[in-house]
Amino acid sequence: MANGRVVQTADRTIGSRQLAALLPAEVLARPGYRALADAVRTLILDGRVALHVRLPAERELAEAVGASRATVTGAYDLLRESGYVRSRRGSGTWTELPDGHRPVGAHALLGAGGYSADGDPGVDLAIAAMGAPEAGLADALARAAARLPALARTPGYHPFGLPDLRSAVADRFTRRGLPTRPEQILVTAGAQQAFALIVSLLCRPGDRVVTENPTYANALDALRHARLRTGSIAVSDTGWDMGIAESTLRQTVPRLAYVIPDFQNPTGALMPPEQRLRLLAATRATGTWLVVDETIADIALDVPAPAPLASLAPRGGADHVITIGSLSKTHWGGLRVGWIRATAKMITELTAVRVSADMTGSVLDQLVALPLLDGMDAALPARLAQLRIQRAALVQSLQRHTPEWSWQIQPGGLSLWVDLGDPVSSALAERAAAAGVHIGRGARFGVDPGTFEHRLRIPYTLPADRLDEGIRRLAAAFHDGIPLPAAVDRPHWVA
Repeated sequence: MANGRVVQTADRTIGSRQLAALLPAEVLARPGYRALADAVRTLILDGRVALHVRLPAERELAEAVGASRATVTGAYDLLRESGYVRSRRGSGTWTELPDGHRPVGAHALLGAGGYSADGDPGVDLAIAAMGAPEAGLADALARAAARLPALARTPGYHPFGLPDLRSAVADRFTRRGLPTRPEQILVTAGAQQAFALIVSLLCRPGDRVVTENPTYANALDALRHARLRTGSIAVSDTGWDMGIAESTLRQTVPRLAYVIPDFQNPTGALMPPEQRLRLLAATRATGTWLVVDETIADIALDVPAPAPLASLAPRGGADHVITIGSLSKTHWGGLRVGWIRATAKMITELTAVRVSADMTGSVLDQLVALPLLDGMDAALPARLAQLRIQRAALVQSLQRHTPEWSWQIQPGGLSLWVDLGDPVSSALAERAAAAGVHIGRGARFGVDPGTFEHRLRIPYTLPADRLDEGIRRLAAAFHDGIPLPAAVDRPHWVA
């Protein structure tokens, strides 16, 4: 399917027009065989064309893209040679991944601890998350162990979440300026499950949704797998184009809009209060559910942590806002505890959907989460201080090893959205993987095919020495493997 959606059909076949709709405009304008092969390979790597899907016949695709059959034959030959497709007489050409490559999505999660071709330890720059706070986690485990025996004498099913944890999450929203009752909270197995539940309840295949562009890659995956038609709101280093956003909402009247207003992933931008008010009004006017992802809201490095977006709405004017969050970024991704904040009625409906696939969350994880959440305000400053040090170390490494790249330092978040100057992101990510560096290529964060090929998301969640080693290897792959244009006089970074 077009417009950034993953192709997964009943007979595992993608039509020639479907594939052509996913190809970048520049490839369709000049359909050379190498450019066509690179574009199809990128679609496979990014998950927009699923694995084990049959590609169109050569003649059909040639007609759809306005190329000669020889061009398509050459592209398919290149894809076969590099291991991205396989062909068998009488059965067609099917997508696959070369040996040693991992599926999209899982690729990032499995990158940690990877090794280069010569056996050296790898550097994981694909995951923007910190390790657990050891002292705080040990204390939380001890307190959880003291409470576990009493709960172990019960059946252990809490589909809404442990009552104490629901109350703690509600209290935190209230302290941040958004009055919340425990019955407005559903505890989930992380923010990704929270978003998937919301999409499952509110959307049906073919519905229109709107997201920022670029945006969180795993959220895009959830929308693609739900077979939704995705429109976009542009977000740049300088923020949101709210005029375009309002126009898009009026014209498409989407069922759902997904935004990350607080240190947006991957750009790091922070939405100003006046734009938040305009977004609230525009989504309310179009009857659009507004899903606000607050997963990174507490990673405020240079400004105070923002209040919940829904708190800016006039009384009774935020019933269409659904807020999701988790402990994955502030504490640890291995602790699968997230939440949804919505109306009590919506929480009941979401819980019914949750029970059909996941009857209850882990009681032990929720017991561990309770003291971590209660002590967040005391523990978080030290975590933020460490992130500031690591952000500065990353900037120094980039200035030293890749002075031709540019970036903008945002007031919070976990990564830099780096401009390479040329559309080489996917090729660089592949070369870097061979050197043991796993990195989030820009196209993974784009709604439309072929976008953000000039960008990389580089997190600063590793120690300074590992960051420098990763950037050194990344720079070597960039300088050794990719032809560069003439030098351009431009600033390296903007504070």
